[in-house]
Formats: sequence, structure tokens, C-alpha cells
Amino acid sequence: MPEYIDLRGHQLYNYEWDNDGEAVVLLHGGLSQTSHWDYTIVPQLEDEFHIFAYDRTGHGYTGDQPGSFHFDFQMKEAIAYLEDVVKEPAHLIGWSDGGIIALLVAIARPDLVKSIVAIGANFHPSGTSIDIPIELAGEEDQAEYNLTSPDAPHTLNEKIAKMVGIWKSEPSITKQDLQKIQCPVLVLVGDDDVISHSHTVELYESLPLGQLAVIPGTSHGVPKEKPGLFSAIVAHFLEDLSYPVTKMPIRRTNPELS
Repeated sequence: MPEYIDLRGHQLYNYEWDNDGEAVVLLHGGLSQTSHWDYTIVPQLEDEFHIFAYDRTGHGYTGDQPGSFHFDFQMKEAIAYLEDVVKEPAHLIGWSDGGIIALLVAIARPDLVKSIVAIGANFHPSGTSIDIPIELAGEEDQAEYNLTSPDAPHTLNEKIAKMVGIWKSEPSITKQDLQKIQCPVLVLVGDDDVISHSHTVELYESLPLGQLAVIPGTSHGVPKEKPGLFSAIVAHFLEDLSYPVTKMPIRRTNPELS
């Protein structure tokens, strides 16, 4: 059952599913929360893995703090969560901003990360194919926020403006940084994602152990739009993290032929 936990002096809304398998941590998107997508992936993985998730500071049921929407803050929070709550290296599955955080954690603390699934993630603001506008919250989003967030109702639109502003300048990960990531990484996007195809390919090709999945007929909301196909691809990736051996390698070196 989800519950509040104390993470280094801040009340964090935490989820944990019972299992003794390897740890998996779900990282939700920006301006989102765990309950918006846990149901799409947990059923596929909960029998084999010990799944954790949390609402990041300023998101969902977790209250805000100064500077919490910047990626450096979110990366440090994820590291603290892995150290204090998970207490072992984990597979990170991150959607959108959650994927960015997973990449940052792997660069800063490779000892905490076994693998990454980065869904609709960019490593630089130039990767988004549209200029994201600041739009006030709709009635449904505001009603949900009023029920879940410990922050005052008027802060939702303030958070939207703050997050959109940050997206215009963050993250700023270099290809040299990405090349330091030595764990397997599945880069997964919809074929009509807000992240440009060229940027996605650039991300994939910069990762020494990268794999790429483009799911047809989907957008940035790929986990919800084709949950069956999405969760099957993620589960297949996690089942075999060995270096891919293919019959006609182009970008990879085939160990069997070397």
C-alpha cells in the first residue's frame, strides 16, 4: 500500500509492491504522478521484480520544496531514494522527465543502476519537436490536484509555468556524458512522440549499450496508448540484459564474429 515516508527530512509519497526479486524503480513524468501510469507496467513485472515508485517532490501526493522542479534536485532525490529506501542497485523505468532522471542518476552514480528504460526522454531541450506552451490547468486536472496535493490549489498553475520554463533550458546532458553510461538502456518512444526522431536516434547511438524501440501508432503517451505492447517490450528487455548478438550487426560489434 502507498504511504508517506520520511526521506531525509521530507515527506515523500511512496509505493512498494511485495516481491523478493531484483529492484525496479518507476519514475513518472513531469507534472504527473505514479498513479497515472503504474497500472500499465506493474502487472507485467510484479511477479518477477520488487517494484518501487514514489511521487517526486512537488508532484502527486508529495509536497513541494524550493528548487524541486530542476533536474539536479530530482536526480539527487532519486539517488537518496535508491540509497535509503531501495538499498540496492535497481532497474530504472522512467517516462519523460523520469527517463531524464534515470539517465542523470546513471551518469552520477553508476553503482546504483542495473539498467534503464527511458520512455520519451530527451537529453537536451533542443530534442523537443514543438515549443511547449504554458497552458492553465483544466477542470479535471485541477480537481485531481485539489484532492491529492498537500500544496494549495493555486500552486498548480504556478508549477505548470515553472516546469515549462525549466523544459526550455534543461536538461543539458552531453553526448560525452551519455557515453559514460555502461548499463543496458532501452530508448523507447512513440512514432509520433514530442521528442524528435533525430534526437531519439542521437540518444540511442550515444549509449554504449543502447537499444531502440519505436512503437507504431503512438505518441508521448505510449504506455497508455498501447499498454500491452509497451509492457511486453519492457519485460523482454529486462529478461535478457546481455549484449545483443545479431546476424547483421552494423552499429554493434558481434562478439561471436570477432
